[in-house]
Amino acid sequence: MRIGMTYDLRDDYLKMGYTEDQTAEFDREGTILAIAEVLLALGHEVDRIGHVRALVNRLAAGDTWDLVFNICEGLSGFGREAQVPALLEAYGIPCTFSDSLVNALTLHKGFAKQVVLHAGFPTPEFAVVETPADVEKVDLPYPLFVKPIAEGTGKGVHALSRVQNPEKLMQICIDIIGKYKQPALVETFLPGREFTVGIVGTGDRAEVVGVLEVILRKDAEAHAYSYVNKENCEELVTYKLINDEPARKCAEFALGIWRAYGCRDAGRMDFRCDAHGVPNYLEVNPLAGLHPEHSDLPIICTQAGISYHDLIARIIESASQRVAPR
Repeated sequence: MRIGMTYDLRDDYLKMGYTEDQTAEFDREGTILAIAEVLLALGHEVDRIGHVRALVNRLAAGDTWDLVFNICEGLSGFGREAQVPALLEAYGIPCTFSDSLVNALTLHKGFAKQVVLHAGFPTPEFAVVETPADVEKVDLPYPLFVKPIAEGTGKGVHALSRVQNPEKLMQICIDIIGKYKQPALVETFLPGREFTVGIVGTGDRAEVVGVLEVILRKDAEAHAYSYVNKENCEELVTYKLINDEPARKCAEFALGIWRAYGCRDAGRMDFRCDAHGVPNYLEVNPLAGLHPEHSDLPIICTQAGISYHDLIARIIESASQRVAPR
């Protein structure tokens, strides 16, 4: 197949003056090269397209592909992860990973949790704070946990995200609304173990490839798998492949939620246990990072005995089911 690659290269945006925080979700050149190397080894032709504006130009010029390997996170708006899939849908070009509807829905953690609740799975009680006045309407027991409603890679999450009183809640909500130009998601804080679940496949063919427990070391930021902890995971985090009862429950919940959303090909889902040891859904990442050594999904696969080559191959195999003959 002729496979195009869409992605947001972090260095490109840094050169344009964007900050480290603004580009936290974007990819390094090493990730793009690693994916392309596997695609070439699988016998495909690879065409590096780049970000969404580059894709617009290529489509307008009449270019087309059998499949687009899409890992574009987008730069702004609640629908930023849906922009590339939506454009490709308009041109009838299939792409890897979830479609525009799923990517837009799951980025907004408030809307995403509504689907989880409707599907019958546990998730922390929550409130959406759009303005400082909304803080006074929050009726949840402390401690609470606060984060931006539509960010990934731990952006906006740090040791101060766990709050004990209304004054601190107001302070952090104002900070999030001001800095990220979006509402804050306020959740009941869960004190238990934290897990991340790797999934490969679509619909009935989806399967859990592994469940990792995320264990913060003594020098890590407390209370959360934060941006700092993720960026420095080699020094601050221990990842342990787990198959005990809570992990098996995470796997069961993750597959049910994955299918309820309609996620495709591969991704990752995060859970944390409540005071009774019950795993609760936190969020899904339908565009999971794919750095061979640094990203969670490849880490899960490596610990489960699945090579990086095989992970990319399984993603392509899943997406190929949607490739119509040309």
